[in-house]
Amino acid sequence: MKKILSILTILTIFTLLFSSILIGKVYAVQLDTITLDVDKTIVNPGDNVTLNINFGKVLGAYTFDIAYDNKLLEYVSCEGGTPNDNGTRVRVVFYDSTGGTASRSNMSIKFKAKEGIITSNPTDLSVTAEGMANADASEQYDDIGVPIVKNIVVEPKYEDYNIDLAYSGNIIENVEKEMTLTISSKLGKNYEHARIIAEATTPDGGQVILKGTDEQDLEHDIIQSGWGDASGYKIGGQDMKKVLSLRGLFTKAGAYTIKIKLIDRDSSDAEIASKTFSLTAMTEEQNNQTNNGGTTGETNNGENRNTTSPVEENNTNTQNENLPETLPKTGKNVYIPIIILAIALITTGVVLQRKNKF
Repeated sequence: MKKILSILTILTIFTLLFSSILIGKVYAVQLDTITLDVDKTIVNPGDNVTLNINFGKVLGAYTFDIAYDNKLLEYVSCEGGTPNDNGTRVRVVFYDSTGGTASRSNMSIKFKAKEGIITSNPTDLSVTAEGMANADASEQYDDIGVPIVKNIVVEPKYEDYNIDLAYSGNIIENVEKEMTLTISSKLGKNYEHARIIAEATTPDGGQVILKGTDEQDLEHDIIQSGWGDASGYKIGGQDMKKVLSLRGLFTKAGAYTIKIKLIDRDSSDAEIASKTFSLTAMTEEQNNQTNNGGTTGETNNGENRNTTSPVEENNTNTQNENLPETLPKTGKNVYIPIIILAIALITTGVVLQRKNKF
């Protein structure tokens, strides 16, 4: 029995050794020194972004797979291996055939953001790896099956928001003035909860009200409470334009300033855009005097600029006073001698005819 057990033990040991030699199994170590970095985290359409993969050790062999979103990015080139792009993933294979003199400590890959993107798009570049070994292949490393991820944002080159406050004619105290507030951008950055607010400075004892009615027939004074729901509303996109019809009331004649702001409720009311308007309210008497004096009000972004044309007073009377009562006689009348000569000839002819009769 003991002899049989000894034989079985020896056979088991030989089997294990043979199996180990046959399949060449090597227990690899984990390579946890790999890091990723990019040359930019926000990429505009048409721009390139480069991903650098740093190994933390010198490698003589590796295969890296870099996955990307082909709706946003397209592969351009790589440095540090032989690439194969299948449209959503680039596989980069490297092997140091010199036996250790051409090993690498990093590799890089370049992508380009696609044209025509008009919104912000968070995305990532994810990396997995296999077949990693050190320079002389004496040490192998575990495959990286759980992706290492680097986040970026592909977004367009946004244009600033523009704010205009327009009206026509003069502002008269205690008389409502129809006004139009316009917020626009050729390509505005998207905000989920933007809001319009305003603040004003007035003459002593004066007050200004800017009221408007929203889609729910609710009236808002943007100076007192801002525009619309307190949580804000969506704004942004291509050719974005929001037009509000307002009614302004200025209770006292004098100079006013109104600062209108577009804010982001999701960022502690951070200012997205703002503009300050200078306005002047008149009394009814001042307005009448202005109109009688030939003044016209020209509106330019909420600034009422008065342009007065010069008037020549009593110009007609001055010209009449300089005219003489009778026109002076100048030169001689050539027709008078001719008429006298004709009368003389006619008279002579008549006299001669009478003599011949007698």
